[in-house]
Amino acid sequence: METQVLSRQELEDLVAVISAEVVRQVGSSPEASPAAKPAAKEEVCEGCPRNAGPAPVDPRGIRFTDDVRALAALMDHTLLRPEATQAQIERLCDEALQARFAAVCVNPAWVPVAVQKLRGSGVRVATVAGFPFGSTSSAAKRAEAEAAILAGADEIDMVMNVGAMRSGDLERVESDIRALAEACHAGGALLKVILENAYLTDAQKVAGCEIAKRARADFVKTSTGFGPHGATESDVQLMRRTVGPAMGVKAAGGIRNLADALRMLQAGATRLGTSASLSILAEAASLEA
Repeated sequence: METQVLSRQELEDLVAVISAEVVRQVGSSPEASPAAKPAAKEEVCEGCPRNAGPAPVDPRGIRFTDDVRALAALMDHTLLRPEATQAQIERLCDEALQARFAAVCVNPAWVPVAVQKLRGSGVRVATVAGFPFGSTSSAAKRAEAEAAILAGADEIDMVMNVGAMRSGDLERVESDIRALAEACHAGGALLKVILENAYLTDAQKVAGCEIAKRARADFVKTSTGFGPHGATESDVQLMRRTVGPAMGVKAAGGIRNLADALRMLQAGATRLGTSASLSILAEAASLEA
């Protein structure tokens, strides 16, 4: 995506979009869509310094105003690189604690580390299943999800069986997602279904969203970040139109700056997955200064 510098008006538009989404999530009843739960949990975490004097500043110089916090509450702070070390995962968690992101998203082996670091903070632990290709069996994906939930994961981002979708085997796609949805909800976790849109036609994207909704997933998600391209505005808009207003839509892959984040939120995303989380917050904070 082309880098874009936001104007003051565009920043105000961003704040309006974020504020509306946070109000929608926090104002939802307990019976509302599970897509509302992460923000609600974040709002009641202990030690939140809202309206408690000057905004705190983190070691990277980010001034955490309420508007910057609101943006952070819609972001998954992500590190899924295979070469990531434990020290990097611990630093990711420390950053998430400071910014109060919605979640950290890490590979399954690092779930216990993230759970230990984030326990009691309100920051959720997300991990992946069938990642990054989606081509393992439903039984393997379910076992992976159940092990992660047992280790303390709050959210599972599963990769849809892309090959089955492209083959027209919709029954297999649905049974795959349903198996994970059952496992996640039995363990009190949310399920996000990664469609990997770069490999699909628009008709297949619509079918994938409809199946995910029917199988009781909580979110549909654009991309793994390891495919040919990541989130696009048109894909997010298509997914939002298909699943309706209650289900979560996560945009991930290629979200590198504040302008990217604004475009995805305006297109209908309710969660952003990015490894550039801190630089996006720093850009937002600098425009408020």
